[in-house]
Amino acid sequence: MLRRVRRSLRQVLYLMARRPDLLCGAIALGVLLILAVKFTCSRANNVVAAARPPVRFFSAEAPVVDLYLGQLDQVERLRSVAEVSLIFFYAPWCAHSMAARHELQEVAKKLGKQVQFVAINCWWSLGKCRRQNRLYQYPIIHLFYRRFGPIDYKGPFVAPYVESFILRVITPLTYLPSRARLQEFLSYHEPRVVGFFQFNSSPQPPGYITYLSSALQALRRDFHGVVRFGVVTSKQVAEAISLKEDETVYLHRRFNSSLIFPRRERNFTSQAICSWVFEHHETILRWLQPPGTKSRLLEQQLNKGPALLLFLPHNPLASQPSPILQQVGDIAVRYYSCGYNNYSSYDTSFTSHSLCCQSVLLPESSTSVCEVCLSLSRLSLTSSSIRCSFPSTTQGGDVLQSHLRHCCIHQLPAPVSIETATSMGCSNFLSGYSPFSQYSACCRKVKPQLNESQAKEEPDVQNVPYMPPSSSGRSSSVPQREGDGITGLWCRTNRTLRFYVLDVALNWPLAVRLGASGNRSTFLHQEDGGESNGSDDRLFAAIVNLKDEVHYVLHRSPAATLTESLEAFIRNFSAPYSVLQRHLVGEQNKKGGREEVRRPDEHQQSPPHPLITELTTSSFLSYVMDPEKDVLLIYYTQWCGFCSVLNHIIIQLARLLQGNHTITVARVNVARNDLPWEFMVDHVPSVLLFPRYRKHFSVKFPDELPITLPNLLRFVLRHSGSVRHAEKPVTSSVEAEASGPSAIFRAEFLALQRELQMLHHARERLSQQLAQLWRNNRRLTFDTRSLEAQNTELQRERRSLEEQHREKSRQLEEAVKRLQELADASETLLNENTLLRVLLRTLKDRTEAGEEAEVERKEAEQKRSHMAS
Repeated sequence: MLRRVRRSLRQVLYLMARRPDLLCGAIALGVLLILAVKFTCSRANNVVAAARPPVRFFSAEAPVVDLYLGQLDQVERLRSVAEVSLIFFYAPWCAHSMAARHELQEVAKKLGKQVQFVAINCWWSLGKCRRQNRLYQYPIIHLFYRRFGPIDYKGPFVAPYVESFILRVITPLTYLPSRARLQEFLSYHEPRVVGFFQFNSSPQPPGYITYLSSALQALRRDFHGVVRFGVVTSKQVAEAISLKEDETVYLHRRFNSSLIFPRRERNFTSQAICSWVFEHHETILRWLQPPGTKSRLLEQQLNKGPALLLFLPHNPLASQPSPILQQVGDIAVRYYSCGYNNYSSYDTSFTSHSLCCQSVLLPESSTSVCEVCLSLSRLSLTSSSIRCSFPSTTQGGDVLQSHLRHCCIHQLPAPVSIETATSMGCSNFLSGYSPFSQYSACCRKVKPQLNESQAKEEPDVQNVPYMPPSSSGRSSSVPQREGDGITGLWCRTNRTLRFYVLDVALNWPLAVRLGASGNRSTFLHQEDGGESNGSDDRLFAAIVNLKDEVHYVLHRSPAATLTESLEAFIRNFSAPYSVLQRHLVGEQNKKGGREEVRRPDEHQQSPPHPLITELTTSSFLSYVMDPEKDVLLIYYTQWCGFCSVLNHIIIQLARLLQGNHTITVARVNVARNDLPWEFMVDHVPSVLLFPRYRKHFSVKFPDELPITLPNLLRFVLRHSGSVRHAEKPVTSSVEAEASGPSAIFRAEFLALQRELQMLHHARERLSQQLAQLWRNNRRLTFDTRSLEAQNTELQRERRSLEEQHREKSRQLEEAVKRLQELADASETLLNENTLLRVLLRTLKDRTEAGEEAEVERKEAEQKRSHMAS
């Protein structure tokens, strides 16, 4: 191989030696090849343009130090000289950073003298911040309190929330100088922690800094600052909560005994105090703030059980909770207060008896329920051994069952109608020979569940409060005081609720998805009066039961207050047989879409019959259950690819059936429209046929058959109402006479039935018109009241302006009089000044004349004395 290479090289050199022009050509080609390679490589290096140097992200007028070159070392220098500093990590291209920039500037203008605001570009590749930190999201806010930090802010980037969080960091402790201030501090529903430190011996006790750091540690865990920390320095104030030793941390709890931090068992560190507080504190209202991105925060909370979601306007900068939040907190406190219950309003011996209740469904009736309550004397119980003990079947259970049957079957009144809410019958009996235990059995009729058509006729059924049975044989007709039915309900039912509060301004899309009506401004409107009057409608409440895949919406009555409506809503949900109706959320009817798909509510001139009717939650039942139509219903979703593939088949089928006025094709988007359970399907796409006159014989298209045009047409013709059926109406009198007298009677019956249906439809239309007129009248009444109130306010303002005008006129006249007096006085002073000048001039002339006479006299004397000498 080497020999061949050498031989070829020798031949090339030999040829070049014989032909020099060939050597020059090879050299030229080599040079051109080198230049081409070099030019290509140089262009490849310049394909990616160099990044532009960053510019200021914040305006020069904003009190924010903008380190747009990523100077991380200057951040440490600025943080070391400030007591409280805020570090804002941003990326210039990030939309969230741009949105947060304006909010942060507003906060910086207010707190610029107290806090050092620093913004640093952590995206610039040549900056030190990008090289030393790995940030996976922007923006990020870190707060530092002296040497403590960083405190990561995890809340929404809205100016009031950011400002509230900064103020919490600036003042993490609330000073409690008096017992009244301490009592007010402990009266709110949020968890409260009180530290007792005496500042007599030293400027700062050793444990005070640790306690201050624990309050900052709590802000790290919860940016809302639900757990509040206070400090007491007076021994007399500390004795109000039984604190005697110095450097004591006290956790206030409502439902259980308050606790004192065990210093002998745990180290007295900020982390240990914060962990101890969050382990033992009682949470009544939980704040939820979904981040708005992909997150499982809401799912994790809803998986814990049924949740009551309360959407209300919230101002994080308010010094005290809003009246609506205070009312909701009071309701939650009564709901969780297991030491008190609703029986106390009927039993005056509440302090000496404890009640435990259990619901029993009688097998003889599906609408009768007995609630058995065991009344135990507190003399036989201790604070640590209170429990309910119902007799078993072998130990008194037969006596209990026999009494229940006797009470609930024989003593219960006659069956009540649907309009009657409850019927009650109660009696007492002893358990054996013990004088300390006694049973009270109360029976009631439960109102049956209403379907959606009945719920429309009775819209206020959800606001009918569930009245629990009373003890000691008292009837339920005794008026119940406000809050008695909900007190301790958490311990008396298996359908317990967790209270969650959300800011309606930040979570309005979620409220709309749950069924909120109106617009966001309705809920955010603040009244001029300040406090709520009990009828505030700026709250939207919904109970979400994720396990049962249902949710209920609070529909308030205009005559009921917020507390009454919310308590009735909770009681109805906790009842063994709830009267609440599942809320169905559907999309609103809108114009648009394909030409072949039209909404049933739109006013169409041509064609009179739409090709494919788009159904929503509100129009589903009235359209599908029309007895005069065969409805072919297609279930689909917007994300289903198979549904999109079948669109052309459905359109072809609808065009074939367009001439038949009794067969219609409709579709419903089940992802955006909730339907009753009996009309739901387990997969999409699905096809169901609801034949006329036989809606209860609905048929589903077989899953094993492919959805093609011939199969669909065969399916419709086979199962539609046009086929021969026992309930098929007679269409002509000839057929009636051929069929005999029974067919004639049947035709007359069907004719009467159709007339009755027409009358029903006319009655429904009339009721809808009356309801619309009533709503219009009520709206006009509200508008009249509003205008009267505005007129009264304008009259009050006019009188106020007239009074101010009279007062200003009087003040102006007095000012004119004073100015005239000052002018007269100044003129008098000028005259006196002139007279004084004349007098001074005369006196000066006299003085000069006397001096001249004296000088002349002295000169004359000197002459005489000189002459005499």
